[in-house]
Amino acid sequence: MSIEYFVRFCSSLPFPSAEPVMGAAGRTGSWRVYRPLIDKTKCTRCLLCWLYCPEGCVERTIEDDVEVNLDYCKGCGICAEECPPKAITMVREEAQW
Repeated sequence: MSIEYFVRFCSSLPFPSAEPVMGAAGRTGSWRVYRPLIDKTKCTRCLLCWLYCPEGCVERTIEDDVEVNLDYCKGCGICAEECPPKAITMVREEAQW
């Protein structure tokens, strides 16, 4: 890839992103201990949680809200740490057996 190609086509991309593996193989959220809980009254929709989520499970809804796809969330807490208004808290998962 030439530098001209990169400057012309790739520099307009804000950052690389990855999507979680769809289907049963990618659903790893069942073993987490904590899950993120978003307080929609505090959320400013800055999308830093979406940017920093290593699993790509933070999604933006049609209503312009932010939600976490818990099928893929591992409960690492990075989204809560990076949230400027502290709208995301990590809550302990309840046993489901």
